[in-house]
Amino acid sequence: MTRFWKANAVSLLALAIGAGAALAECKVEGAGNVAILSNDFEALRIVNTAAAECASDTVKVSSNATTEHKNIQGPALTANPAEYTVAVVANNSIVPLLNDGLIRPLDDLVAKYGQDLQPNQLIKIDGKVMAIAFLGNGQHLFYRKDILEKAGLEVPKSYEDMVAAAKVIKEKGLMEHPLAASDKPGWDLAAEFVNRFLGTGADLFKEGSAELNIDSDQGRLVLANMREMTAYMSPDYLNFDANEISKVWDANQTAMMVQWGSLAGAAVDPAKANPDVAANTAFAGAPTIGGGTIPGAALWWDGFAIAKNISDEDAAVSFQAMVHGISPAVVAEHSAVATWLVKGFQPGPTAEGVIANATGGAKAYPMQPYMGLLHTALSTELADFIAGKEEADQALKDVAAAYGAAAKEGGFIK
Repeated sequence: MTRFWKANAVSLLALAIGAGAALAECKVEGAGNVAILSNDFEALRIVNTAAAECASDTVKVSSNATTEHKNIQGPALTANPAEYTVAVVANNSIVPLLNDGLIRPLDDLVAKYGQDLQPNQLIKIDGKVMAIAFLGNGQHLFYRKDILEKAGLEVPKSYEDMVAAAKVIKEKGLMEHPLAASDKPGWDLAAEFVNRFLGTGADLFKEGSAELNIDSDQGRLVLANMREMTAYMSPDYLNFDANEISKVWDANQTAMMVQWGSLAGAAVDPAKANPDVAANTAFAGAPTIGGGTIPGAALWWDGFAIAKNISDEDAAVSFQAMVHGISPAVVAEHSAVATWLVKGFQPGPTAEGVIANATGGAKAYPMQPYMGLLHTALSTELADFIAGKEEADQALKDVAAAYGAAAKEGGFIK
């Protein structure tokens, strides 16, 4: 499969910044059904709600925002007709849909209804537009300005700095558990490893092949840092995914975490968050690791694709509803919620971390068709390591064995 985020991330973000746009109501040509399947976080709920404004006597709009979307999308779009007309996807979740031929080219719809879309929003596979990107995302540093100031510390630049700062904060009695991370076994734990490994500058796979490349000094460095950080986390850290560490943050129980940029807006909104914590929350790019210079977090985009197994009429109204949902007018009204890749977006403080990752040279989450197999292997085989029940060498061997079996079954390696 052709690698398709060919545009430099900095350019992608830069093109999103331009003149504002006036509010506009939704006007949909044609009739049909719009059924949206998406992940569940604030920015996507805003898009879904805006798309619902396109409902009328002739257009039905519904949405399902769920953290289980990746598990649902394949079977749901395989049905004929598909259970959803729109799949909101990201770097990783689009790959299975592409591999199984479950989404349709959008070039005709872009030509007819995509006048407000920017060139770098058009995600192309083998020359065909297969998705529309509207959101830049990535994990980056959230830190408590007041706690660091009381401890006499600078903002950490590396994961090693985070550990050193946590030690000082704890010794000074400012906070018992200064660090938090999404170390819950499963998808989040695997992402923690991938983020740091990309920050080492090494590749997860051997060049030109599906052979794994993590049983290395870089792999051991990453695992050592992940284990070291747990000493300054809550004893319940094995239960913490991205949503849970947000709760810990809001409860004034931690001072530093690497968290999703899409959750930054909620963290500093005094109407939704602890006002005292929100007032002292600040953002920076993802930390580096091992003396390197690359931010240790993957760059992501979120976008939408249209199901193949639906009528052309449903595809047309679904595309129009989603274009309205990500329109410059909607983004202007909710600009602080996320790092939008939409014309007219004016980045504010909540976009600082993602933009710092992009300008700092962070790598995009790998798009190889076998990356999902590695992520799954990491999800399960690092569980004993992060719990302190297994050492790094064994953990890496376990990952290699699980991935190797899956990659052979998938025909990626012999």
